[in-house]
Amino acid sequence: MKKISVAIDSPAAAGAGTQAKLIAKHYNLFYLDTGKIYRFIGFIKIKYKNKFSYFLIRKKIKNLKIKDLNKKFLLSDKVATEASIVAKNQKIRKIVFNFQKKCADKPPQKFRGCILDGRDITSVIMKNAMFKFYITANIKTRALRRFKELKLLKKKISYQDVLKSIKKRDKNDFNRKHSPLKKTKDSILINTTNLTKRSCFLKIKQIMDKRLLN
Repeated sequence: MKKISVAIDSPAAAGAGTQAKLIAKHYNLFYLDTGKIYRFIGFIKIKYKNKFSYFLIRKKIKNLKIKDLNKKFLLSDKVATEASIVAKNQKIRKIVFNFQKKCADKPPQKFRGCILDGRDITSVIMKNAMFKFYITANIKTRALRRFKELKLLKKKISYQDVLKSIKKRDKNDFNRKHSPLKKTKDSILINTTNLTKRSCFLKIKQIMDKRLLN
């Protein structure tokens, strides 16, 4: 059976991560949230400060386990801001690229394939993916979603601060010199502004099932 490969790009808090998890579970795909890798490096930068170096990054990424990317401290606004900064660095992107390609090209045998979401998945990491989606939503909706997410984690932060942070992240993601966030011509646009998680999933599932059945 041919392996299923799904690539998703999206701006912050558009719902791509939620949809990627639902798709991964439904089709039994290996899932990698690539943005978490940059959050992980952002956290390293905060933690090690003056000791932060390319050597340290290579060492940490070499020993990186998927479970390390699920730590709650990676969801903080401070880590997110640092992540968007380190993601501009071409040397860091090359280190991360190799890890991402390995996950995309050789998912564990127990899975039917892989699904990756991030900022440059359709344009750089998985150019030949079977399915390519660009998931987005208006910025106020995205800020509100992230605000609610952080409140559930008992974070003391205002909606306006979250909105400001997402605007800053968008600016970094869309305008960085290397691998900026963009919708590729062959990506299917999914706007989640007025969609529930369930209805968005069913929309994507319909697209995938139609092609898989054919």
